[in-house]
Amino acid sequence: MTTEPGPASATLLIVEDDRIINDGLAARLRAEGFAVTQAYDGPGGVAAFEQHTPDLVVLDVMLPGYDGNEVCRRIQALRPVPVLMVTARDDESDVLVGLTVGADDYVTKPFRVREVVARIRALLRRVERARELAREVPTRIELGSLAVDASARRVWLEDTEVHLSPLEFDLLLTLAAAPGAVRTREDLMREVWGWADARGTRTLDTHVRTLRAKIGASRVRTVHGVGYAVEPA
Repeated sequence: MTTEPGPASATLLIVEDDRIINDGLAARLRAEGFAVTQAYDGPGGVAAFEQHTPDLVVLDVMLPGYDGNEVCRRIQALRPVPVLMVTARDDESDVLVGLTVGADDYVTKPFRVREVVARIRALLRRVERARELAREVPTRIELGSLAVDASARRVWLEDTEVHLSPLEFDLLLTLAAAPGAVRTREDLMREVWGWADARGTRTLDTHVRTLRAKIGASRVRTVHGVGYAVEPA
């Protein structure tokens, strides 16, 4: 059990219809030092998000009212926020849908609470690192017809704005900061996700897939056995 205190200003929203899981997770997260708000269905999750403006959302996929993907779509339209999806199946198609509508990471039921806490801390650290990176790189990066505005967190392709999830944007910005340079999988998982050891996870590959679908497959180059690079043009 980790004893590291949660960030003093971090407020979490748990949207989970199983009250035993919801209440148990909420109790653990409060013990970790987080402020926690709870909701038990889709509409209640969106309403709680609007009322409490949480720093991160833990969101179940299967919910009454409307499902977690619809909740994620609605809250990301209101304000970009890190979302940790909870799914009952480790099905790649389910995961891709969640990531496409704005989720940042996912865990599969049954999960260990310790793992959820670790994922939450990593996502919150990622937000801080993203702010630091935005201050370090040029305000606007031009990669041929692709433009990335670091300070405004906006992306354009052929003068049309591309809507990325917060994590997709952070991944693109990390790669675009050094166009053409290959970043290893380990570096990307550490710098973008905050994971010291990401062996066995498909999270990076899945996010690269969703990013390619939005900005063009040829713009993100795979170097097999090493990592990825964004082409300069």
